[in-house]
Amino acid sequence: MHTAQLFFGRNVHGKPAVGDADFGRFMDEEITPRFPDGLTVLDGGGQWRGEENHMIREASKVVMIVLPKGPQTLGKLEAVRNAYKARFHQESVLLITEAACVSF
Repeated sequence: MHTAQLFFGRNVHGKPAVGDADFGRFMDEEITPRFPDGLTVLDGGGQWRGEENHMIREASKVVMIVLPKGPQTLGKLEAVRNAYKARFHQESVLLITEAACVSF
């Protein structure tokens, strides 16, 4: 097993734009169908240096998922990342994966 953490920025072109209802629809349409066994969503905030080399600070959503390791799982994670970038005009969606010792 491993864990995946996805970090979804909520600004569009430097302005807050991805509201709770927007993110909820994205969860319902893109994330939950791919990962129906469960996940955790946290509110976050962060900063990063964008393409234009200036600091971007924004609210974010962090989705944490415990998953079996494998190429199919990585494909689903990439599909979620690409869907979010396309829908909300984002430069990136950060993905962190790590091995996990899991007990249910």
